[in-house]
Amino acid sequence: MLKIQVKNETGRLRSVILGTAHDNGPIPTVEEAYDPKSLEHILAGTYPAESDMIYEMTAFQHVLERYGVTVHRPKVIPDLNQIFTRDIGFVIENKFIKANILPERADEWQAIKFLVDKIDPNDIIEAPSNVHIEGGDVILWNDYIFVGTYTGSDYTEINTARTNIDGVNFLKNTFPTKKILGFDLIKSMTDARKNALHLDCCFQPVGKDKAIIYKGGFRNPEHYNQLVTLFGLENLFHITAEEMYNMFSNVFSISDNLVVTERRFDRLNHWLRENGFHVEEIPYHEIGKQEGLLRCSTLPLYRD
Repeated sequence: MLKIQVKNETGRLRSVILGTAHDNGPIPTVEEAYDPKSLEHILAGTYPAESDMIYEMTAFQHVLERYGVTVHRPKVIPDLNQIFTRDIGFVIENKFIKANILPERADEWQAIKFLVDKIDPNDIIEAPSNVHIEGGDVILWNDYIFVGTYTGSDYTEINTARTNIDGVNFLKNTFPTKKILGFDLIKSMTDARKNALHLDCCFQPVGKDKAIIYKGGFRNPEHYNQLVTLFGLENLFHITAEEMYNMFSNVFSISDNLVVTERRFDRLNHWLRENGFHVEEIPYHEIGKQEGLLRCSTLPLYRD
């Protein structure tokens, strides 16, 4: 059986599912793009090559394994993008939640099912069909669960709105002892600089009391203010719209003092080191062209 436990974003990582770029399929058409950054690169002819993405994900795997992390990989399904495992499911405490993701991505579940089948069935929860929720919108912080959502009346018309208010309420009902805060995020189908695809695209805790945040990612200023109150302004690293576009908040913690980041994130990496973190820099720029980065491509199964 696979042991599962995740209580926050920075506990010492022991096991994780890392996505794969192998047999990733052809470059999507404009009609097949379901986020504005991928669309931008499809139109510009700069969509990432499979070989470059495999190279970057292999570098990530090597860092994880160097620190003793057990790295599981999905089963390769031909012509299927299986990079962003974060959204397929997620672990809260000792429960695995099977998410309801975009219908176009439903086949990705089959790629990790052989691993999920090794988890105690009593610890697996499947979200009801009315609940839209993706793991990129779910951030754990000890007693808190932060959930990105979108409450606009045009929710059903926006492909970049991935978690509905039913998803927030589902977590409230499933984990009644947790303090669950929903955050209304900005969404765009055409401009990646005005689109917080998931909560981890504009906010993520690091260490024990710090976080990376993009103020402009929140539709409701009060939601941003809630996080300022919780973390303290002095503990927040504020990123710009351009830095959000480049996925600065989508780093990945192996422990509370060890963070894996993209090697081009000079300003963030300097701040992390100034605040006592050990930073492992890797190439992940090509992966980022699909509006996801390090956190997006991982599904942690066990953290101390």
